Amino acid sequence: MRIATYNVEWFSALFNNHDELFNDNGWSSRYNVTRAQQTAALGVVFQAMDADAIMVIEAPDQSKTNATIRALTNFANHFNLRTREVVMGFSNDTEQEIALLYDPYVMVAEHDPKGVFSGQEGATGAPRFDGTLLIDLDIDATEDRVVFSKPPLEIALQTANGFDFRMIGAHLKSKAPHGAGSSAEMLTLNIANRRKQLAQAVWLRARIETHLAEGTPLIVLGDLNDGPGLDEFESLFGRSSVEIVMGQDDGAGLFDPHARQALSRRLGAQPTTARFWIRPEKRFLQALLDYIMVTDDIRAKGAKWRIWHPLDDPQCWQNPELRDALVTASDHFPVTLDFDDRS
Repeated sequence: MRIATYNVEWFSALFNNHDELFNDNGWSSRYNVTRAQQTAALGVVFQAMDADAIMVIEAPDQSKTNATIRALTNFANHFNLRTREVVMGFSNDTEQEIALLYDPYVMVAEHDPKGVFSGQEGATGAPRFDGTLLIDLDIDATEDRVVFSKPPLEIALQTANGFDFRMIGAHLKSKAPHGAGSSAEMLTLNIANRRKQLAQAVWLRARIETHLAEGTPLIVLGDLNDGPGLDEFESLFGRSSVEIVMGQDDGAGLFDPHARQALSRRLGAQPTTARFWIRPEKRFLQALLDYIMVTDDIRAKGAKWRIWHPLDDPQCWQNPELRDALVTASDHFPVTLDFDDRS
């Protein structure tokens, strides 16, 4: 069984208002890459992964004029992918949805959200992800209201071999400091936005703990947009979103080997899953943003992780077509998990 998470940068921009691929020489939303080039590159990457299920982060838009499931189905059919069924959860207004592509001959999957519906009034603990969490963000004895800009996708799955487990696909993101008029205002907004992101991580962790308490095999995967040592705000808040979501390493935590490596090695080489061009500095920044975290019962099934990094993974590097496709397709690289789903 192979599970993947893949953040596809501006996947939505590759489809027209009928959810069909442009696949032409018009510019994509990636710098100096045409829509045909990005589409072809994505086809190479998805075919090479040959995963049984792919959690697509920044999936095509769901709106009045577009449909995520239809767009991803058209994409799968265009490249004759076996992952041709699609599950999505609560849509958002960012044009970056979360959806699962999967092989219907290997598993069945359905959107299965948990928690009470809290609406705008909000609730404490772990309400449903399309609602509002009440939490005191700044220790002022006043409950703040927190919402997900991209509600996590909760899925119940059963494989053809009879293994039942759950997935939560997540894309946590701290908003940019829009509207800041000075460096001081920018700092204030950055801190407030990061505090909200950490609150989302606490919310997600609360849901994870309910599954841990029930003994449910669980995979939490996606782009947490945060990690140990990633920026200066970690020293202010003490923990990153990754550490909050993973939990403590005392039997109540989730496991991801790349996160563990980064947490144990503040200096020196670390695994990375994303590569961004920093225009003012004229260089690339690499970061560990994408994770597949699992419970111990899944880890015990011979779990093996792989980052499909074109420069770090020998198999990717030695395959020029795949290497170039990974660079062209997105600013993130896929992460895969292989495990034995037989009892």
